[in-house]
Order: sequence, then structure tokens, then C-alpha cells
Amino acid sequence: MTLTAINAFSGAGGLTVGLKWAGFRVAAAVELEPHSFAAYKANHPEVRCLKQDIATVPGTALLKLAGNDRIDLLAGCPPCQGFTSLTAKYKSREDPRNKLVLEMARLAEETQPRAIMMENVPGLTRKGQAFHSRLRSRLEALGYRLTEGILQVADYGVPQFRRLFVLLGGHGFDIDFPAATHSGLPESNLAPWRTMHDTIGFMPEPITLRKAKATGNIECSDWHVVRDLSGENTERIKAAQAGKTWTHIPEHLRPKCHRDGYEGFTNVYGRMEWDRPSPTITGGCTTFSKGRFGHPTDDRTISVREAALLQTFPLDYRLDTPYMEHVCNMIGNALPCDFATALARRCAEELRRRTDSKPATRPH
Repeated sequence: MTLTAINAFSGAGGLTVGLKWAGFRVAAAVELEPHSFAAYKANHPEVRCLKQDIATVPGTALLKLAGNDRIDLLAGCPPCQGFTSLTAKYKSREDPRNKLVLEMARLAEETQPRAIMMENVPGLTRKGQAFHSRLRSRLEALGYRLTEGILQVADYGVPQFRRLFVLLGGHGFDIDFPAATHSGLPESNLAPWRTMHDTIGFMPEPITLRKAKATGNIECSDWHVVRDLSGENTERIKAAQAGKTWTHIPEHLRPKCHRDGYEGFTNVYGRMEWDRPSPTITGGCTTFSKGRFGHPTDDRTISVREAALLQTFPLDYRLDTPYMEHVCNMIGNALPCDFATALARRCAEELRRRTDSKPATRPH
């Protein structure tokens, strides 16, 4: 049987890729950000995607788009920037996007799907504790039995270290987390973690953003594009060592703010390692000063396309925007496709196990 899913907060479509790979028909999606919306539509033209503030989307509209009286799965990745550790450290004002996590509860109340699947950052249970508590209470009041926790995506075949908060819920039934498929322990009987080399080792030399712009059609490069490094950053990346922090770069090459005994944030101005998963891919994934995004051996950062591959997007996935900042943000904000698939398959297994020959009805 075909299961129907709704993708709230769809972004560029990483979650929808996973839902499709797990066998769901994605009937509708919602995304407000214009560049992410364009990328979503370029790759999923058959899905009715609403370019709209999700707070203004009634559940009845999603049910109508689904063409059913009942949705099998409501899946979504609400904005998480307000709950991240960096935001918590450097910003004291509350991010207005924080409350959007509660839209998942509202949509569940209005569409009453058979199951819920939601992803966020681990900080949701700390900085976002009040929102997390309200979300749980509202879902439990509807009859959903919730499983939640922090999972490492590298344990599910994603070539990247990234810890994510996951919530799964069945209406009147449990949905346990999928079993890990990969491990970094040599004595484990699971497959080894996927590495940088496994994932991008075959990629040819990229072009720089300046050269890509000179062609007049930056997207012809398939976004295998890197930023042009300044002279100072070129010297820094030449001195950087794979897997090490900026503390292994000679002090005279470091930015002035990282000299004279500075002991602050270390996960910048570094190189990745071929034989390990990558660090967490963020919106700064092509900027040497914003993370450990230096290529393992070449004197450059990873390219936009390489970042997308580390997020397990298909190689031919269209990144439909001419703007470097926007394409990096849509990749960094995405749910890794392979991780989404693992979660969605677990939901599909439980949904199919509980489906019988009776006519489908919405839970009450």
C-alpha cells in the first residue's frame, strides 16, 4: 500500500527525498524561504508545495491537497537556529522562529495524522525546553505515544558527524528509533562509518566563484564551486593539518584575534580528514573561517556540491539558485537524506504493520 506524507518546513527537500526513498507519497509541502522553495519545486515538481508562512496554512488545506480524509505521516524540520549552542551563547534575545516548533502540534491537531516525525537540534530540549514541553503535552493530549532522543547521523550511514533531536509518535502506538547501521568501533559488527573519501573522493577540481560568475550561468557548474580565498586564508589553509584546529597553524598566520594565548572557539580554520566522516555541515560550509571546512588535501575548502553530497543529496540534485549564500544555507539547514530515509522507513514499518482491511478513518 502507498502511504501518504505531508512535509512541513520542507526546506530544499532533503526530508522529502528521504520520505520518497522510504516509500511515501509526499502529497504536499510547505516552505516560505524563496530560494529553498525554488530548489524544492525543481526537484519535486509533482508535490503541491505551498510558498507560505506555515502559521497561515490550515490543516484542512493540507488534507485537501493530500486528497485523502487521513494523512499517514506528518513530517517536519522546524527552524532550529534559535536553539543552537552558538545562538544560545551569543544572542540573548529570543528568536521569533522558536515558536514555529508548535506549528507541528497545531497541524497534528487539525489533520490528525496516524504518525508524527520531527527533527531539530539537541538544544530544543535545553534552551527550547518550554517549547519542547508544550509540544509534547499537546501531542500526548491527542493520543500520540512519543519516542524522542538525540541521534548521531553517522550511525545511520551519513558521512558526517551531526547530532540531532528526533521525535517519533504513533497515534495509539509506539514507533521506536531505527537500529544503527554503522559504527566507528573497529570491533563492531556494523558497517564502518562512511568517510569523506567514500563520499567526495571521486570529485574533480572545482571552479572558483569568480570563474563561475564569469560564465554568465553559475548553475552550469552544477555548483561544484568554491569561494575565492584571500591571500591570508590561502597561506592559512596551506599550513592547516587534516583533523587539527587552527592551533596547529603558526601564530603569525592566524587572525589577530586568535593570537597571544587566545583559547576560544577552536573548530574553525581547519581541514577535514579523508578517513573519517566530515564535521557538521552548516550554512558556512564553504567559508574557511566558519568551520573546519578545509579540503583534506587540496588548498581550498569543500565545494557547494561536495557539501551537498556530505548531506547525502543525490549527485544530480538541482540547487536552483545563483546565490552562494543562499545555496550554502539551504544545504546546511537540510536534514541529511539518508538519515531521513532511516527514520521514515521505521515509521512506514509501524504504519504498515497496523494497517488492516478496514476503510481508512481519521483518529479521534
